[in-house]
Amino acid sequence: MTALLDDSWLLNIRPQPTPVTAEEYDALPEEIAKAIEIVDGYVVHCATPTPDHQTAARRLANMLERHAREAMSKGHECVTVNTSVDLRLGDQPLLNRRPDVALYRCLDRERDEQLRAEHVLLVVEIVSLGTETQDTTDKLGEYAKAGIPHYWIARLDRSGLSIIERYRLDRAAMLYQHIGTFVKDEAGGAPTVSNPIPVVIGWSALRF
Repeated sequence: MTALLDDSWLLNIRPQPTPVTAEEYDALPEEIAKAIEIVDGYVVHCATPTPDHQTAARRLANMLERHAREAMSKGHECVTVNTSVDLRLGDQPLLNRRPDVALYRCLDRERDEQLRAEHVLLVVEIVSLGTETQDTTDKLGEYAKAGIPHYWIARLDRSGLSIIERYRLDRAAMLYQHIGTFVKDEAGGAPTVSNPIPVVIGWSALRF
């Protein structure tokens, strides 16, 4: 800590002069926008995910997409899955997150519709070193307040995704209720969920 206080870079830190507006954010180049999130108008830098983190997000998204296509073939509304997608949670003050994985209703491409909380059925955040508080406290509250019905917190071990904590929105309180935790290789076979779409958690597909 003493070394930090002696470093000149720490003494040169300047606060952000004014909050970022929705219009200013929308005008940012994509290469800048994808590297940040905005919380109450203030920039939060997003560190580049580790290769393991990126692999886990991609494989989980692929698994959800397979089940989404199956659900749609049986009459479910059009839904899609993406990783690190730009999600607008609020305009004033601006609240913009980039969840690791999101399952959401299909957007109107002709109108260039923006992804907002009302479109989203499920968000998943994969906990990394340094994101524990954000993923388990800050985003837990933000996604609930925005009305997103389902939130999963996923955790890694050296072989891939190993734990998925599931939360469902209590709309009366606008808070998430913990509804269960899946643990890799737990007895009882592959776990399943019925909402927001039927999904079988195939741990083998989530291994590195």
